[in-house]
Amino acid sequence: MTTHSPVLPIWTCGGCGAPWPCRTRCNELKAEYEDAPVSLALYLGSCLVAATQDMAWAPAGLLHRRFLGWLP
Repeated sequence: MTTHSPVLPIWTCGGCGAPWPCRTRCNELKAEYEDAPVSLALYLGSCLVAATQDMAWAPAGLLHRRFLGWLP
């Protein structure tokens, strides 16, 4: 279990306080889903939907880059 879990509803990292997913969590997720990149994209897509609901004030493009923009 990671300490870099999201703190809801503001979607910050519980481990380092950065916007979630933080750099550490991104690296952990890449390793966890190394053989399942589509599953990782689906997981992060569901997080994006939840974050969009929690942070309706945030620009959609910013959230998209934050949750999915770092995927290969």
